[in-house]
Amino acid sequence: MEKVADIASDIGEYIRQQRSNAKISLRQLSKLAGVSNPYLSQIERGVRKPSAEILQQIAKGLRISAEALYVQAGILDLPTGGPVGDAIRADTELTERQKQVLLDVYESFRRENAAAKPAQATTPDQAADTKESA
Repeated sequence: MEKVADIASDIGEYIRQQRSNAKISLRQLSKLAGVSNPYLSQIERGVRKPSAEILQQIAKGLRISAEALYVQAGILDLPTGGPVGDAIRADTELTERQKQVLLDVYESFRRENAAAKPAQATTPDQAADTKESA
Protein backbone atom coordinates (compact mmCIF):
# COMPACT_ATOMS: atom_id res chain seq x y z
CA MET A 1 0.00 0.00 0.00
CA GLU A 2 2.94 2.30 0.70
CA LYS A 3 4.15 1.89 -2.89
CA VAL A 4 0.81 3.19 -4.25
CA ALA A 5 1.15 6.28 -2.05
CA ASP A 6 4.68 6.85 -3.37
CA ILE A 7 3.49 6.59 -6.97
CA ALA A 8 0.62 9.01 -6.29
CA SER A 9 3.05 11.44 -4.70
CA ASP A 10 5.52 11.10 -7.57
CA ILE A 11 2.91 11.67 -10.30
CA GLY A 12 1.45 14.58 -8.35
CA GLU A 13 4.85 16.23 -8.04
CA TYR A 14 5.55 15.59 -11.71
CA ILE A 15 2.23 17.21 -12.72
CA ARG A 16 2.92 20.18 -10.45
CA GLN A 17 6.37 20.58 -12.00
CA GLN A 18 4.99 20.42 -15.55
CA ARG A 19 2.25 22.92 -14.66
CA SER A 20 4.82 25.25 -13.17
CA ASN A 21 7.05 24.93 -16.25
CA ALA A 22 4.07 25.76 -18.45
CA LYS A 23 3.27 28.74 -16.20
CA ILE A 24 -0.32 27.57 -15.74
CA SER A 25 -2.20 28.01 -12.48
CA LEU A 26 -3.94 25.09 -10.81
CA ARG A 27 -7.28 26.66 -11.65
CA GLN A 28 -6.32 27.12 -15.33
CA LEU A 29 -5.16 23.51 -15.65
CA SER A 30 -8.31 22.37 -13.93
CA LYS A 31 -10.37 24.16 -16.56
CA LEU A 32 -8.20 23.00 -19.49
CA ALA A 33 -8.24 19.38 -18.34
CA GLY A 34 -11.89 19.28 -17.34
CA VAL A 35 -11.00 18.11 -13.82
CA SER A 36 -12.29 19.77 -10.68
CA ASN A 37 -9.93 22.14 -8.93
CA PRO A 38 -10.04 20.27 -5.57
CA TYR A 39 -9.45 16.90 -7.27
CA LEU A 40 -6.47 18.23 -9.22
CA SER A 41 -5.07 19.72 -6.01
CA GLN A 42 -5.41 16.33 -4.30
CA ILE A 43 -3.57 14.66 -7.20
CA GLU A 44 -0.72 17.16 -7.00
CA ARG A 45 -0.42 16.67 -3.24
CA GLY A 46 -0.31 12.88 -3.66
CA VAL A 47 -3.59 12.32 -1.84
CA ARG A 48 -5.24 10.76 -4.91
CA LYS A 49 -3.85 8.54 -7.66
CA PRO A 50 -5.49 9.51 -10.95
CA SER A 51 -6.83 7.02 -13.48
CA ALA A 52 -5.36 6.72 -16.98
CA GLU A 53 -8.32 8.70 -18.32
CA ILE A 54 -7.73 11.59 -15.91
CA LEU A 55 -4.00 11.53 -16.73
CA GLN A 56 -4.87 11.80 -20.41
CA GLN A 57 -7.05 14.85 -19.72
CA ILE A 58 -4.29 16.45 -17.64
CA ALA A 59 -1.72 15.73 -20.36
CA LYS A 60 -4.00 17.40 -22.90
CA GLY A 61 -4.32 20.44 -20.62
CA LEU A 62 -0.54 20.61 -20.17
CA ARG A 63 0.08 19.90 -23.86
CA ILE A 64 2.42 17.04 -23.12
CA SER A 65 2.21 13.41 -24.14
CA ALA A 66 -0.11 11.22 -22.13
CA GLU A 67 2.60 8.56 -22.40
CA ALA A 68 4.92 10.71 -20.27
CA LEU A 69 2.32 10.82 -17.50
CA TYR A 70 1.58 7.09 -17.84
CA VAL A 71 5.28 6.31 -17.40
CA GLN A 72 5.48 8.58 -14.34
CA ALA A 73 2.37 6.96 -12.87
CA GLY A 74 3.75 3.46 -13.42
CA ILE A 75 1.03 2.56 -15.93
CA LEU A 76 3.56 2.15 -18.77
CA ASP A 77 7.19 1.08 -18.74
CA LEU A 78 9.74 3.56 -19.96
CA PRO A 79 9.94 3.06 -23.71
CA THR A 80 13.12 1.72 -25.20
CA GLY A 81 14.81 3.43 -28.11
CA GLY A 82 18.51 3.16 -27.65
CA PRO A 83 20.97 5.73 -26.39
CA VAL A 84 19.61 8.67 -28.40
CA GLY A 85 16.06 8.21 -27.11
CA ASP A 86 17.34 7.69 -23.58
CA ALA A 87 19.42 10.87 -23.77
CA ILE A 88 16.47 12.91 -25.01
CA ARG A 89 14.18 11.56 -22.30
CA ALA A 90 16.82 12.17 -19.60
CA ASP A 91 17.48 15.79 -20.58
CA THR A 92 16.15 17.95 -17.76
CA GLU A 93 16.47 21.15 -19.81
CA LEU A 94 13.69 20.10 -22.23
CA THR A 95 9.96 20.10 -21.64
CA GLU A 96 8.01 16.90 -22.18
CA ARG A 97 6.54 18.40 -25.34
CA GLN A 98 10.01 19.23 -26.71
CA LYS A 99 11.23 15.73 -25.86
CA GLN A 100 8.28 14.17 -27.66
CA VAL A 101 8.83 16.30 -30.76
CA LEU A 102 12.52 15.38 -30.87
CA LEU A 103 11.72 11.69 -30.43
CA ASP A 104 9.10 11.87 -33.20
CA VAL A 105 11.56 13.56 -35.59
CA TYR A 106 14.32 11.10 -34.71
CA GLU A 107 12.05 8.11 -35.28
CA SER A 108 10.79 9.54 -38.58
CA PHE A 109 14.40 9.87 -39.80
CA ARG A 110 15.11 6.28 -38.75
CA ARG A 111 12.02 4.98 -40.56
CA GLU A 112 12.88 7.02 -43.66
CA ASN A 113 16.45 5.68 -43.70
CA ALA A 114 15.28 2.11 -43.15
CA ALA A 115 12.83 2.43 -46.04
CA ALA A 116 15.54 3.91 -48.28
CA LYS A 117 18.05 1.08 -47.67
CA PRO A 118 16.57 -1.30 -50.28
CA ALA A 119 16.49 1.59 -52.78
CA GLN A 120 20.17 2.28 -52.16
CA ALA A 121 21.19 -1.10 -53.56
CA THR A 122 22.84 -0.28 -56.86
CA THR A 123 23.74 -2.21 -59.97
CA PRO A 124 27.43 -2.46 -60.95
CA ASP A 125 26.86 0.11 -63.74
CA GLN A 126 25.34 2.62 -61.30
CA ALA A 127 28.21 2.08 -58.86
CA ALA A 128 30.76 2.77 -61.63
CA ASP A 129 28.89 5.96 -62.61
CA THR A 130 28.94 7.10 -58.99
CA LYS A 131 32.71 6.48 -58.71
CA GLU A 132 33.41 8.41 -61.91
CA SER A 133 31.42 11.44 -60.76
CA ALA A 134 33.16 11.49 -57.36
